[in-house]
Amino acid sequence: MNSKLTLLINQIVIEEAKAYAKSSGKSLSNIVEEYLKSLTKKELADKKETSLKIVKELKGSVKLPKDFTTYKSILEDALIEKYIGQ
Repeated sequence: MNSKLTLLINQIVIEEAKAYAKSSGKSLSNIVEEYLKSLTKKELADKKETSLKIVKELKGSVKLPKDFTTYKSILEDALIEKYIGQ
């Protein structure tokens, strides 16, 4: 769904932006929308990159016991114990 948005922008900037839009074969609205989308995508990508960096830094900082299998296996055992092994 498209909505109308009112912006206050310097007249010279508007004229230059309209000329750019016309030469690109796009509407000014489309260019603004694409730019705003790119900002949010970049922000999400930056957050993901930061998270991955933290995970990479933490990798190897915890030593698992030799008999450790998987979290799923431990959860399974705990649920069996809780509901069956009483």
